[in-house]
Amino acid sequence: MKRYLLVTLTVTFVMLAGAVTSFAQTGELRGHVWMQQADGTKVPLAEAQIDVFRTDLSAKYNTKTNKKGEFVFAGLPYVGTYQVAASHPTANPNFVPDFKVGREIPCEIVLTPGGGKRLTLDEIKAAKGTAAPAPNTPASGGGNESAADKAKREELIRKNKEIEEANRKIGESNATLERTFKAGNDALLAAQAASKAQNSDEAIKNYSVAVTQYEEGIAADPEQPVLLTQKSLALKGRGVEKYNQAIRKPPADEAAKTAALDSAKADFKAAAEASNKAVEMLKKVTPPTDPAQLKQFSQNRYATFITNAESMRLFLTKVDQTKADAGYTAYKEYMELETDPAKKAKAQLDAAQMLFDAGSTDKALAEFQAILQTSPDSPEANLGAGLALYSSGDKAKYQEAANYLQHFVDVGPEGQVKTEAKAILAELKNTERVEPVKTPPRRKRP
Repeated sequence: MKRYLLVTLTVTFVMLAGAVTSFAQTGELRGHVWMQQADGTKVPLAEAQIDVFRTDLSAKYNTKTNKKGEFVFAGLPYVGTYQVAASHPTANPNFVPDFKVGREIPCEIVLTPGGGKRLTLDEIKAAKGTAAPAPNTPASGGGNESAADKAKREELIRKNKEIEEANRKIGESNATLERTFKAGNDALLAAQAASKAQNSDEAIKNYSVAVTQYEEGIAADPEQPVLLTQKSLALKGRGVEKYNQAIRKPPADEAAKTAALDSAKADFKAAAEASNKAVEMLKKVTPPTDPAQLKQFSQNRYATFITNAESMRLFLTKVDQTKADAGYTAYKEYMELETDPAKKAKAQLDAAQMLFDAGSTDKALAEFQAILQTSPDSPEANLGAGLALYSSGDKAKYQEAANYLQHFVDVGPEGQVKTEAKAILAELKNTERVEPVKTPPRRKRP
């Protein structure tokens, strides 16, 4: 029996719209303040004033130490440079310069007895420019220093040097993250503009630049879901451009077409891997309690999950159809976050169509039928359910397939798809003696 297939592949894919989303990560700043005694020993200093100045952007945070000399800021912006100053009415002030948060390195500050001055940011900047001893280094002690005290002092100096070196590396890593994130986003926006202008070569070039920038940032700090998500967007965009170029190649250039398709599929696979990793990272993050930070976190998580759903759709339908369950899970996780009813309904249709395109017709049918429970006149769901049943080849299902297809013909828009649906109905009638049962337009259930 001759089969009619509806046109399901178009040359242009619909990509995620909107500006590039920025991700604001936060980290913990934790530390101790010590008072160094005349004999070189140190004791925790309670009620010490802690002033944290962010210098890459203008911001200030304050707190005091507890009875154990401890202080903590639960969530400061991860990408930031901080000057951490400590003061006390009985001490000379001290500070740690250019500190980075969220690296699980404590900020240790040692004070000495003094007049109780409190440092300003200008004074800290001026002190950083002098040849003064490193802020966290205690005095060398007196000539009668015991062997035990000397060992403690040398150990403290060693630890401080380790902290300074760790902070230096963190500073270099942060600089790389900030540079590559900005450069990658600039290239990504340029690529999206070129794609919209149908300049495919320029789009591919800029998507490639974006991928390279994000990968450099990921190499500097692999635990950055923002960079992984942005990399996924760039790979996905580049893959779509390559795929579309391949489709447009003349049949005589079959080898070049195959090579281009393989390259596009490699991008789809890499995009899915990057977005899956970003999702797994975010699942391990405890949402912040601060309302402003929680809002930003929620926006970031939404962008990551919707990117993952679209990446998995392309990977599943164009690369590996055995990953139907993983693709469907990605859509379900995204839909759990979606609050716009229209967008959620579209995502449910996209998930069902993805399953159908990947050959999982039974799962696709279940999804289309679930949509029809609440939207019985949905043209897409009626068409999808009818095609899923018809493509099964099971003649016992042809009657139900014809009913769905007829309802699509009754409520669907005019065009090639409706023409082909009518052709299938004609074939079912002529070869299988199956007549559709016409139903009146159905109303959405309350």
